[in-house]
Amino acid sequence: MGLGISWQGLLAQLINFALLLILLYFIAYKPVRRMLDERSEKVRVGMEQAEQMKEMMAKTEEQVREQLEAARGERQNMLAQAEQVGQQLKEEAREQAKQDAESIVARARGEIQREQDEAIGELKRRFVDLAILAAEKVINETLDKKKHRKLIDEVLEQASEGKG
Repeated sequence: MGLGISWQGLLAQLINFALLLILLYFIAYKPVRRMLDERSEKVRVGMEQAEQMKEMMAKTEEQVREQLEAARGERQNMLAQAEQVGQQLKEEAREQAKQDAESIVARARGEIQREQDEAIGELKRRFVDLAILAAEKVINETLDKKKHRKLIDEVLEQASEGKG
């Protein structure tokens, strides 16, 4: 006992310390360790989920990019089709206008021909009447108008055929 250390007290304190360590190991260390392991597992699962979400986002972005590209292509096709339909409609309208113009010209020609025929007929009638009137005055007697009209019409017909 020169230093004032009691071996029995030291041994008792060492045993108490060892018991305290064992008690802390089972009461505090294991639950804390289990809690830390659970926490690290949650963090690991969270990181995996975050990585999966990141991959899903990348895939979704790629799908959106592809859909946008497809939509652009479809838009281009629709514009080309619309332009083609517009050109076709323009051509159809031009053709319809041409047909309408030709129809109007044909009707006008028909109308002109009809009016010309009517005018020629009227001229023939007047010429016949004048010829009969002149013949009456020259002969100084009344001629049979029907006979002379027929005769003059025949002469005019022969003259027309001779020209044609």
